[in-house]
Amino acid sequence: MANTVEIKRSGATAKDDPNCFNRLHWALEPVAHARPGDYIVYETRDAFDDQFNWSTTPADVAACDLNRVHPMTGPVHIEGAERGDALAVTIVDIAPYDYGYTVIVPGFGFLRDVIPGPFIANWKLDRLCAVSDQIPGVRVPMCAFPGSIGVLPGKPEVAAALEREGALAAAGGFALMPEPARALPAALFAEGAPYAAEGLRTVAPRENGGNMDIKAMQVGSTVLFPVLVDGAGLWTGDIHFAQGDGEVCGTAVEMAARVTLKCEVIKGGGKNIVFPHVTGNGQLRTTEPGRFHAIVGMPVKKKGEVPPHLAYLDSPKVAALTNLSEDLTLAARDALLRMIDWISETRGYSREQAYAICAAAVDLRIGQLVDVPNIIVSAVIPLDIFVE
Repeated sequence: MANTVEIKRSGATAKDDPNCFNRLHWALEPVAHARPGDYIVYETRDAFDDQFNWSTTPADVAACDLNRVHPMTGPVHIEGAERGDALAVTIVDIAPYDYGYTVIVPGFGFLRDVIPGPFIANWKLDRLCAVSDQIPGVRVPMCAFPGSIGVLPGKPEVAAALEREGALAAAGGFALMPEPARALPAALFAEGAPYAAEGLRTVAPRENGGNMDIKAMQVGSTVLFPVLVDGAGLWTGDIHFAQGDGEVCGTAVEMAARVTLKCEVIKGGGKNIVFPHVTGNGQLRTTEPGRFHAIVGMPVKKKGEVPPHLAYLDSPKVAALTNLSEDLTLAARDALLRMIDWISETRGYSREQAYAICAAAVDLRIGQLVDVPNIIVSAVIPLDIFVE
């Protein structure tokens, strides 16, 4: 008979919660032990660690502390899991809290150079939908999933991530390197602590999973992780009530939640898993819109413009072009900008509101990758989110 293992939430913030961490490393100690087949219940915190509430203003968003992102719950030691195995983690249930938010934080997000924010939409949540006074006339159905879920990286994976992300940062790329300020647990990662220079930030997903933001990972789906440390170290957090594929403004409909997981160990099964796999049965169908409107995007831009994802390359050469070859990110940006314009023009929302709507409900989809130079990304909005 399966047992239930509960990881409780305590304290006003993650700093006061012994079951939370916000940096990844092989040396993290488990906060609980579970056996394969047990139900593991995680009481999670929201992605920004309770910095926002019903009274939060845009000025508060601009002043938020990004070093507190993301507080994760765990890790949990799974008996019998050894490096080289695979861990099959099934999402059993996600119970939302009643408050959620979508924020545009200056300096972050896909269109950070065009719509910098700050902005906040507070959402009232139940098991059916989310509604917001800041975006009236929109009702977003519940489509809950873990924005972040994973196992602990091993010592080789931490070293590899630091090397490759460090090289990218040195070349001018957008990579968040270890930062001891507000790092948890402080005993491992704070200034002067043993692993202050090795605590991986949780924004980037890696071999161990993490901040993957895949909305198909809903209740009933199973995620396969490579076991990289003995005991696996299963954790989750950053739970999303709903999200469009792309999470374009940098946040989804963020919330705290009560998440129930169940896992099995596949002995030797990790040898062919480099990055996580996801299996499901109908989850993709549940995310398909009924009535929809789609806008096509191509890798085009204004002359002189250097989008953020290209800024660390040869900027004068990029600026001189209006059409780039096979640039998927630029095609997605083009589709998204056109969708924001369409929402604003046809529905009367501000560009900030439209951007937040896109983060919560608009899917970016690859149409084709072969018709050079203009590969296609479409932005697809479900029309039924608008309350007629």
